[in-house]
Amino acid sequence: MAELPLKHRVSVSGVLKILGVSRSGYNAWKQRVPSNTENHRNYIKEKIKEIYDESYQNYGAPKITEMLRKQGECIAEKTVGNYMHQMGIRAQWVKPYTVTTIDSDFSSELQNILDEQFNPSEPDAVWVSDITYIWTYSGFVYLTSIMDLYSRKIIAWVLSHTLEAIHVVECVEKAKRIRGITSPLVFHSDRGIQFVSQAFRTATEGMINSYSKKAYPWDNACIESFHSLLKREWINRFKIFDYKHAYRLVFEYIETFYNTVRIHSHCGYLSPDEYERQYWNKLLQLEQKTCQLIGLARWKKVILNLYFFLTEDHYYDIMYYKNCEGKKLLSFAGMT
Repeated sequence: MAELPLKHRVSVSGVLKILGVSRSGYNAWKQRVPSNTENHRNYIKEKIKEIYDESYQNYGAPKITEMLRKQGECIAEKTVGNYMHQMGIRAQWVKPYTVTTIDSDFSSELQNILDEQFNPSEPDAVWVSDITYIWTYSGFVYLTSIMDLYSRKIIAWVLSHTLEAIHVVECVEKAKRIRGITSPLVFHSDRGIQFVSQAFRTATEGMINSYSKKAYPWDNACIESFHSLLKREWINRFKIFDYKHAYRLVFEYIETFYNTVRIHSHCGYLSPDEYERQYWNKLLQLEQKTCQLIGLARWKKVILNLYFFLTEDHYYDIMYYKNCEGKKLLSFAGMT
């Protein structure tokens, strides 16, 4: 790079004079050491950027705040929001809902059993399903998804070229096989023609079919929200060429991010997989405690029977107790 002629150069003193800054102030600024507060602020901003990028640039201030707290940082959501604003990053914008179901059954025989009760107490109590479209350069493809309402996990999905009921049935059979369902559960959907077909009713035989009120998508808000997230956080970023490209993108989002990594406020800021594991671990611990109590009760019964037998004939004094480690001990004393 060519240097400017001497007559066009501006000295530091000249610049400081124009800016109205003293030479001592300039030197103090050059030698300034960042404070601990500033260093910590920069560290937090680096962590925010790291979490933001790991979420495929999807998380907003609430989720990033929870992730920072899990890492031991004590920070307010407003502070995270301010830092994100300073850094010029933000969560993906949610587009308004658009109704896409055009062929529906408005029969009064279809009952809304779920009635917007979106928080079942255990997995595989309520499944919800819906179909959404994905645009590609080769034409539309259609995604059928089934969600377990307990954890918001997508337990089965099928991507198809058409809206035929056979693809919904395929998704139902896939979910039944993966979850090993043997008992009836509530299966909720909208009134689309695929979900009122005879093939669908056969596939869900033994389940309790529940349907949204006519022209009221909020009755199926959870699965509608998932499809919105899928498009907002992932699909809409790409120019999708064909079915195979769309399939790969859907697989990446559901199987490698949404079910396994993406935290959800409903799940206590855990991923759906982690939330289900937490449920089964708690259930296992409860079963173990129950078995221990049953075992203890049986021991007490045996000891009482032994006590009555011995004291009647041999005048033994038997004491039964448990130590802090839970071991069962017998102490025989007072033998005469």
